This record gives sequence, C-alpha cells and structure tokens, in this order.
Amino acid sequence: MKAASRVLLPIATAVAISAMTPLAYASADAGTTYGATLNPLNHATGSGTLTLALNGNVATVTERWSGLASTFGGAPYPHVQHIHIGAKGTCPPGSADKNADGVVSTTEGAPFYGAIGTTLSVTGDTSPAAATNLKIAPAGASTDYSRTITLSSDTVSSIQAGTAVIVVHGLDPTTLSKKAQGEKSDLVPSLPLAATSPALCGTLTAMPGAPQTGYGSTAGTEDLGLFGLGGSLLAAGALGMVVARRRTRGAVDAQS
Repeated sequence: MKAASRVLLPIATAVAISAMTPLAYASADAGTTYGATLNPLNHATGSGTLTLALNGNVATVTERWSGLASTFGGAPYPHVQHIHIGAKGTCPPGSADKNADGVVSTTEGAPFYGAIGTTLSVTGDTSPAAATNLKIAPAGASTDYSRTITLSSDTVSSIQAGTAVIVVHGLDPTTLSKKAQGEKSDLVPSLPLAATSPALCGTLTAMPGAPQTGYGSTAGTEDLGLFGLGGSLLAAGALGMVVARRRTRGAVDAQS
C-alpha cells in the first residue's frame, strides 16, 4: 500500500498540472479591452471616447471625438494624438501651467501623462518619431478613427500597469490668452503653441468585465482553474483507490 502511494503522488501532480495548463494559457491569450473618456484641456470644447482591444502586442483602436478646432491655415486642422506612457497615468491639472500663460503645454503635462509611446496616426508610422507629423494625423473638428496597430513592449507594459494616457493635441488659438497666442510650440518651434498643446486627455483603464493580464486573470477563469484542479485531484484519487484495491486483491489471492 505504501508503494502504491509513492507511485500515485507524481501521477496526481502530473494530472493536475496538465488540467490547469490549457486554462492558464487560454486566459493569458484572451486579450483585454481598455477604454478612455477624453475630456477637454486648455479651453478646448471637445470630448470623445476611445477603446483599445489588446491581444499580445496588437491593439485595435476605435475612437470618436468631436468639438475641436476645425481649420488651420485654411485647411482641416491636424490633431496629432498619442498614447503617452511611463509617468503618473493622469491628465495634468491647471497648476501644471508653470509659465502662467493659461496653457498647459505638452512638456508641462509630461510629468503627469509621460512620454509618447505610440502615435495614433491615420496611416503609416505609429512610432514616437511620427509624433508631430501633421500629414498623418486625424484632421478637422471630429474624427471616427479605427486602426489595428502593433505596440512596443513599453507601451503594452504601461497600458497593463494603468499608466497609459490618450492625448489629442491642437487648440483653437482664438480661445487662448494673448500671451499664449504669441508663443511658439514647445515641440515644433515653427508652429504656434496652440498647434501641439493638449486638447483632449483620458487615462486608459481596463473596461468592466474585461479579463486582466496574466494567468487566471478573472474570477470566472480562476474558478474554472480550481474546478479543473479539483477534478484532476479527484480523478487521481480515484485512480489511486483502483490501483490500491487491485494490489490488495492481488496480495489476498497470492496468500490464498
């Protein structure tokens, strides 16, 4: 009987692990959907929403915003937009305006929302290098944006950590103070300050009911994992009883 127990212990362990493994990987590969409500900054009057379905390092982004500046130099106003990462994961307060010009510039807001991790362009490059490329930015007073893109590992990590922030840039200069209207962009000195300053901002957070990252990430999946483990242990125990009974019967038959 002791010999049977020594044999059955590794069997029970192996069966339990094999039952849990598919559940764990299924949970990790299921993906998570994140959302952001885009609220106005710096006298902007617009608003919007964004959802980001993340599966591995591939993100499908769906976004709508409206109410922003509509024209720039006689053409549709280009609103560069990004996923900012690696800082506090929040939108900047008014007190971030260090030079008291009435505008929280991109660099003044950086300690709160961080550096640019991904450019949400309509086509082409999505790296930080495309951050101020006006030609590939959504343009006009509103947008209905949808694109599937590959994210860097830093951006993925920031999204999962809750420190990724969506920022849409581009203000109507007529809404700014005279001081701010006369200033140049802190990112592209050839442009006015209004062109690259934040207009909309929102932190990305996991949407209700979305699975979290890692193994056994939701209560439902955890319950399934425990159920699988419990079932495996029961199966292993049943197997042990069968083997033990057979060995006992064999011993009795031999003595007979």
